[in-house]
Amino acid sequence: MFSHMMVGSNDIARSKKFYDALFAAIGGKPGSQDPKGRLVYVHNGAAFLVTPPIDGNPATYANGSTIGFAMASPAMADAWHAAGLAAGGRAIEDPPGVRPGGALYLAYLRDPDGNKLCALHRMPAA
Repeated sequence: MFSHMMVGSNDIARSKKFYDALFAAIGGKPGSQDPKGRLVYVHNGAAFLVTPPIDGNPATYANGSTIGFAMASPAMADAWHAAGLAAGGRAIEDPPGVRPGGALYLAYLRDPDGNKLCALHRMPAA
């Protein structure tokens, strides 16, 4: 259904450090910067972009929105979370782990601009 996800940033260099660390933790490559100053990440057939706002106003995060990244395992979600914290992200919500009901392993972060991110691994059926 989705072709790509894009978030705004007020500091592209800071965002590159953060998102390069997140994607490296899950086997991705560093982002490249296009002629318009946007960071472009391509991983597992999906695209994620970080951009300074086109309208020239400050970037803001969307309250109530979450961007989810699929993980191959709980260990990958943990590595993603740790890399994000080390690169300037902020832990939010519950610590990484299996949620009630046992079907999902989740880890949440806010990036340096406040965007809410989630690492999600669907646990095997019991």
